[in-house]
Amino acid sequence: MNKNIRWHHATVTRQDREKLNGHRSFILWFTGLSGAGKSTLAHRVEELLFLRGCRTFVFDGDNVRHGLCSDLGFGSKDRHENIRRIGEMSKLFIEAGVIALTAFISPFRSDRDMVRSLVDDGDFIEIFCDTPLDVCEQRDVKGLYQKARRGEIKDFTGISSPYEAPENPEIIVKTGSEPLDECARQILDYLEKNEKITLVPESEQRWERIRED
Repeated sequence: MNKNIRWHHATVTRQDREKLNGHRSFILWFTGLSGAGKSTLAHRVEELLFLRGCRTFVFDGDNVRHGLCSDLGFGSKDRHENIRRIGEMSKLFIEAGVIALTAFISPFRSDRDMVRSLVDDGDFIEIFCDTPLDVCEQRDVKGLYQKARRGEIKDFTGISSPYEAPENPEIIVKTGSEPLDECARQILDYLEKNEKITLVPESEQRWERIRED
């Protein structure tokens, strides 16, 4: 660390921002194979949180690689750096009082543990989108698994590069077999039970009306 760099302590604290927002801030870290439904589920959970008046933002793996991480490849070192950057960015967002939802394969436990270590206990909620490889391949709208099996893509998670499933995630959702809304409800139930958010029935009813329209 450069000795000329010092941390400047803000006069407006994270607790001040959480009080203003009316909810806690934390990281929801969605992990799983390509095609496991991480992004779809993260955005559905964000919609439900948004309807409750929560401040939220989704970091999507593909979107981030268009900008913040556009200089990175998919080798192990670049993947580590990709997750490190997202971890640091997510930490800044929760300091701002925002709920950060991240949808990344993040195949290595050590990288996910590294992000967890950046924040306080309870601020990192690991969500394992548990979908079998064969189901992910059936959902392969980009044709990435086929290319990986033909050897056209190197270091592809699940084919030529390993995926290390979480050993003790806070939440496991069966995104390969359970309906999307059921998985989203499981996550919101966890957040309510652990007093991260409060139950607002009116928002649920509003969401159902929007879905019906």
